[in-house]
Amino acid sequence: MSNQADTFKIAVRKFGPFESAMQKFWDSYCAVSGCTLQLELVIMDLHELYESTITRKGLANGLFDIAHINTDWVYEGYLSQAFEILNPYINTNKPVSFPNGWSKSLLSLQRFGWEVVGLPFHDGPECFIYRKDLFENETEQANYLKQYGKVLEVPQTWEDFHQVAQFFNRPADNLYGSIFACYPDGHNTVFDFCLQLWTRGGSLVDKAGNISINCQPAVDGLDFYRKIVNDKTAVHPQSKDFESVAAGVAFAKGEAAMMINWFGFAGMCEVDANSKVKGKVGVDLLPAAAGKASASLNVYWLYTIAKGSKNKDVAYDFLKFATNAKQDKLLTLEGASAAAFRHGKIRR
Repeated sequence: MSNQADTFKIAVRKFGPFESAMQKFWDSYCAVSGCTLQLELVIMDLHELYESTITRKGLANGLFDIAHINTDWVYEGYLSQAFEILNPYINTNKPVSFPNGWSKSLLSLQRFGWEVVGLPFHDGPECFIYRKDLFENETEQANYLKQYGKVLEVPQTWEDFHQVAQFFNRPADNLYGSIFACYPDGHNTVFDFCLQLWTRGGSLVDKAGNISINCQPAVDGLDFYRKIVNDKTAVHPQSKDFESVAAGVAFAKGEAAMMINWFGFAGMCEVDANSKVKGKVGVDLLPAAAGKASASLNVYWLYTIAKGSKNKDVAYDFLKFATNAKQDKLLTLEGASAAAFRHGKIRR
């Protein structure tokens, strides 16, 4: 272990639980390993993180030692040789419980042939998040029954979702029916379209495996999505400016009855000191078109080591430490979603 008083730089997705967890991981790691490198967390919003690590080749050039990388970008980063290939490290000193400590669904997108370029950090999936206290309130139930002639319950269809959102939309109380993350960067809106497509029985590809969205489920899904996100009587007015984190924060502040977002934001509502909905949040399957099955999608965050890092051995040693059961549990308690499905008692 080097005793050189230098800087170890980690590119971190801007999100309170990520930031606090990474600092705690590093402090604990240095305490047990004797590492004397000084940590610098470079905290960036989603588009800044992508630009800095991939587009401007910050990983390839060694601007960072480790980076949080979304699986949406991992193929591009692999082609541009941004990442250190982890196989030699894993083969001689594999992480605890690797690979059986993780679901197979969290090990495939960072693997190209036999080459592995990242370890799971934080996972989704997207889900339906709602205010249990509102849905279970007897007055709300009576008013909904009187207004619509049906029982207020967790919506199973998109049409019911829209109706319930309109029912709970009360701008005078700073309460809105639903929140969407519509920040115009082509990120969550793409996911939302896919969810609309799949929950209507559609597919992104045809039988030959080619991209094809010229189908009725795509038309219906896009039409519904366009309609609801522009419905001021159902959706938080800042949705057009929200990416997923900002949408999650607004929900934690008690500003919406329902939200389509990542599972981790439900956990954040339980541990964030500023949350106004602690103990009031429920999670369920996403709505679907009538007669169709619910669906979600597999997008997750990775730890990657920069190809240009001068501290690769330290970086891998730290990743081994950060992905053990204790740190994985800490990540959850900070308000993110642990990636290990099978580590010890951390099971879902």
